[in-house]
Amino acid sequence: MNILLLGSGGREHAIAVKIAQSVLCDRLFIAPGNAGTAQVGENVKLDASDFESVGRFVIEHRVEMLVVGPEAPLVAGIADYFAETASLKHVMVVGPSKQGAMLEGSKDYAKAFMMRHNIPTARYQTFTRETLKEGEAFLDTLQAPYVLKADGLAAGKGVLIESDLATAKAHLGEMLGGKFGEASANVVIEEYLSGIELSVFVLTDGSHYLLLPSAKDYKRIGEGDTGLNTGGMGSVSPVPFADKEFMKKVEDRIVKPTVRGLREEKIDYCGFIFVGLMNVAGDPYVIEYNVRMGDPETESVFPRIKSDVVELFVNAARGTLDRCTLSIDPRTAACVMMVAGGYPEGYEKGKVIDLGVDAPDVQVFHCGTKKGENDELLTNGGRVICTTALAATLPEALLKSYDRAATIRWDGKYNRRDIGQDLLKLMI
Repeated sequence: MNILLLGSGGREHAIAVKIAQSVLCDRLFIAPGNAGTAQVGENVKLDASDFESVGRFVIEHRVEMLVVGPEAPLVAGIADYFAETASLKHVMVVGPSKQGAMLEGSKDYAKAFMMRHNIPTARYQTFTRETLKEGEAFLDTLQAPYVLKADGLAAGKGVLIESDLATAKAHLGEMLGGKFGEASANVVIEEYLSGIELSVFVLTDGSHYLLLPSAKDYKRIGEGDTGLNTGGMGSVSPVPFADKEFMKKVEDRIVKPTVRGLREEKIDYCGFIFVGLMNVAGDPYVIEYNVRMGDPETESVFPRIKSDVVELFVNAARGTLDRCTLSIDPRTAACVMMVAGGYPEGYEKGKVIDLGVDAPDVQVFHCGTKKGENDELLTNGGRVICTTALAATLPEALLKSYDRAATIRWDGKYNRRDIGQDLLKLMI
């Protein structure tokens, strides 16, 4: 079949590699893609938010499956557009309906869903500009640190964690005053959960599910988890502390009630559920849902999937995911992200990239790259490129990934040097 994948980052490059390996894939289009995806499929200039243009392309190129990488088109309702358009309703869409995408599109909606289905999460309340005083009073009832979340999509930047009460109240006023635009018209204030974060990924057809490998990502720009939040500076899969006992708790207390809740509420959901978790003294609590794969977690998770992902997607779209089994590489994957100098604040694009020397069992995923006029490889984003290594142990995977990353060069390149070190300490 012909398949269209929407997106342009490292997540989409990692997904594209697996789709291209499938015996079921004839032609793979990526819109808009990057210099890396162009190596495994055909990049096309399409705006994922322009559903009519996407639909026309699908018809003209006889596309039978649409795989949606980023969250914005899902929250805007691209799955509904295809389902409600006569000439497109036959296309298999890997991505939830608009209502399903509200699990990521609104923090308040997601928390209310968890409450309805008894899914463990932090205590919370939601506030508007009109209820600012009540929000400040709620902060008074909590202990530091204080967690404030913009209700809507804010490109990963809408979560603030403050240790000082006065600062938290000031930030609440700024957020409700438009700091993140419409995304923070409502602000969720949560009780802080103390523990270790991890991400759990599920592929579901709305009734059945497959549990994908766990992963841990690193959001802060600075080593030791310091500095500003980024889209992610690296990831590791699996997470060493996510053993069988812990994952059984995750499945029983979170995954099963989530999928059952979708079914009970008659929410059309074919696609991924990304569950951001906190391990609090051995018990899992949901921090947030996302309705797509994470980035850079995908760059660690997808290289470990040995199954034909298009076969999995077909069964998810047909509601027959219970017929599938998932084959996973037992090795550990470690991903190191390289970013432009100045990121996540101001940075320059257009720097010439030297990709260095290939290495066994190490993949290079493009995140923000493009080809120049003379076919040279150029930086085209804040997060530029990442290396993912597979090895028998986490120390080996990290060593191989860092060794490969060291051979990649451009002016201003930066990467953290401590990815996975916190996990190694836990393993001692």
